[in-house]
Amino acid sequence: MSSFKQHMPLAKYSLRVCLVFLSWVPVAWVVSERVASVGKIEGMSMKPTFNPPESPHTRNHVLLWKWGVTNIHNLQVDDVVFLRSPIDPEKVYTKRIKAKQGDLVVPRYPETRSKVLVPVNHVWVEGDNIHSIDSNTYGPISTGLIIGKAKYLIWPLDRFGPIPHGGRECREALLRNSYKEN
Repeated sequence: MSSFKQHMPLAKYSLRVCLVFLSWVPVAWVVSERVASVGKIEGMSMKPTFNPPESPHTRNHVLLWKWGVTNIHNLQVDDVVFLRSPIDPEKVYTKRIKAKQGDLVVPRYPETRSKVLVPVNHVWVEGDNIHSIDSNTYGPISTGLIIGKAKYLIWPLDRFGPIPHGGRECREALLRNSYKEN
């Protein structure tokens, strides 16, 4: 019986530690789903800015900010965003915003349409790689499809820092602003 009493404080302590740990699980889940998480950049659409050729076996990871990213006023031209594919919602793409609502855009394939006016609460996104499937293929995307905005490159450590500006060289997607936002 005395052995049982000696283990009782250890059992209470272990239970308390487990309960404290478990009480933080919902908080961690909410933060990762709604505020911020780590995003892994897959595929070739953002090369050479991300996953450059000099490190072919290393995928870039970014701090992905999720809070308020579906609000058009929290998005800027040149922001790199993670978004659900407008064609297949199971797929997540990484693209760069090239134009916002009210902007007039010249698509990469002008023979299919000469100019596109980006509708309200939509953005025009393109991959940094010229061969990317992006708004040139499927048109402007709703801000409701945006999952998060890449804020910092966090892996590999030798590239740690803010997201590089850039995009496609030799082409300016934006033709003009048709109106100013409030």
